[in-house]
This record gives sequence, C-alpha cells and structure tokens, in this order.
Amino acid sequence: MKAFVVQNYGKKEELTLREVSKPILRENEVMVEIYAAGLNQLDTKILSGEFKMILPYKTPFILGHDLAGIVIETGSKVTKFKIGDEVYARPSDHHIGTFAEYLAVEETDLALKPQNLSMDEAAGVPLVALTAWQALVEIGKLKKGQKVFIQAGSGGVGIVAIQLAKYLGATVATTAGKASFPMLKELGADVLIDYKTQDFETVLKDYDLVLNSQDTKTLKKSLNVVKTGGKVISISGPPTPAFAQEIGASWIIRSVLSLLSFGVRKKAKRQGIDYEFLFMKSSGKQLGQITKLIEDGTLKIVVEKVYPFSQTNEALNHVASGRAKGKVVIKIK
Repeated sequence: MKAFVVQNYGKKEELTLREVSKPILRENEVMVEIYAAGLNQLDTKILSGEFKMILPYKTPFILGHDLAGIVIETGSKVTKFKIGDEVYARPSDHHIGTFAEYLAVEETDLALKPQNLSMDEAAGVPLVALTAWQALVEIGKLKKGQKVFIQAGSGGVGIVAIQLAKYLGATVATTAGKASFPMLKELGADVLIDYKTQDFETVLKDYDLVLNSQDTKTLKKSLNVVKTGGKVISISGPPTPAFAQEIGASWIIRSVLSLLSFGVRKKAKRQGIDYEFLFMKSSGKQLGQITKLIEDGTLKIVVEKVYPFSQTNEALNHVASGRAKGKVVIKIK
C-alpha cells in the first residue's frame, strides 16, 4: 500500500511517499480502507520532533491521527463492526498511521461514521471533537450558566468546543481574527475578541473555565481571567507531573516536565485555580456520543480545504502555518 512516512524528525523535514506492507490484523482490530484522513497540529509537532519526549516513535513510521473509511476485514474477537461498515476514528497512540491506504484499528477506538457527513467531513472530526469533549465534559464538567473562554475559536478544536459549550448551556468567549467573527457567532460564540487589536485579559473576568491552546505566555494570562475555584485546561502544554506519571514516563522525563510546568502550577495554586494538561485519548465510546450530536445537528463540521493524497506535505504545511479556518483533510479514495 502507499503511505506517507516520517523518515527523520526535524522542523524542515517532509513526509516521504513510500510503498509499504499492509498492516497485519490482530484479533481485536478492524482493517479499515481509508477514504480520507484529517490533519492536526499534533502531526506537525510529531514530525518536527517537538513531542519526542511524550511520544517516542521510532523512525520510519507512518503519520496521521484521523481517518474515515470502510471496514474490509475484522479480527476474530471483534463484535461491534462488520465488513462494509462506514467508520471513523482517532487511532490510539502508538497505533497511528492514517496517511495511508489501510490501517488496522483497535475496535475500541472506532465508531460508526455520522450518516449526514461525507467521508471527507468525517475525517476531520475525531481528534478535535474528542479533545473538546474530554476538556469540557470529562475534565471541565462544564454546566449550564457557567462561563468558558475557548482560545483560537476558528481552529479545529475551537470550532467544535464552541458548539459543544453552547449545547452544555455555557456562555462562550473566544479569540479570533475579525474575518472569522460571523462564522463563530453563528456557531454560538457570545463574546468575540479580536486577537490582533484586543487583549482578552482586559475584556474577560470571573470565568469558570479556560481551554488554552496557545503558548505559555497566553496560558499565564489566562489564569488572570478565571475566578477562584475555576479551572484552566491546556492542550498545548506545559505537561504536568500527573500527566508524566499517567504515561509511565521515566524519572528524568518526569523531572523535566515538572520543571517545565512549575511556574504555571505555582501561579495557579496561588490564585486558587486548578491547572490541568490534557493530551486527548482515543475513545470509540465518546466518539459514538459525538456522532449523535452531529446527526441531530447540534455539532456542525467546518472543513476548510480537501487536498489530494499526493499533496499531503502541502496540506501539512498549511496546518503548520496556523492559518487554517476549520479542518484540513486529505482525500485518499
């Protein structure tokens, strides 16, 4: 099969299109013929080597964290899916590789594709939707009447998180460029802040929850808009000792991560705020719940551009630029 492979880590490295062996199917896995794959900032960070400490993939390996496709074979212990099912997934860490024609995916990572989405649209959903769900529902426990600040509203995570927060009954503030304001207002954002001309720190006050996706400087400023007893969840770091322990990191990596997040954790503790780093986990069960929200019209999917499979590197560069408004997808079939 054809696949785009990481040959070497590096900020200027590109993926290499290679002919590789089709995956071997295990008893608890489903073989998916991939029709489309979504691209994420996580892909660019893994390629650059930025996440080697957390995800030490040995080169060469196939990149890609989102897929939509059709089941062509099932393992002997698979019970929830059958040949011909249209599915989508964010394969679990160390089982990635969606920039390819086929992938063996663990049954627990899969869900049936929303019936009202095309393969291209569905491919852009799993990672960002699961991130938003785990931040707002699982960890943030966002309730009706609360206030949430979601940074970078026009990004992949932001678009889903705004809609999910409105569904949960929260007041939503977000940052974006003015050109994105009409779209974000339509999706449910209540407070729109132009990141080019406004400082969110002077606009927002006494928020219950912040979903941080920007740099550490922005994260520290975010602590100032949260009320005592509130929570800040960051999907862009810095990771915490609790996260290091969760992934079974060595004591050296635990020490490094503890040092990286020390300033943020200290400031949060001093202000009576709970700080947590979120590295989303695969979950077919949660994806199934997200599917229902997509099918009943609660969540709308925004795909900015679909690239042909041959232009995967161009698509990845577009994502890395940070200018994408919505999801970027590659069409494989």
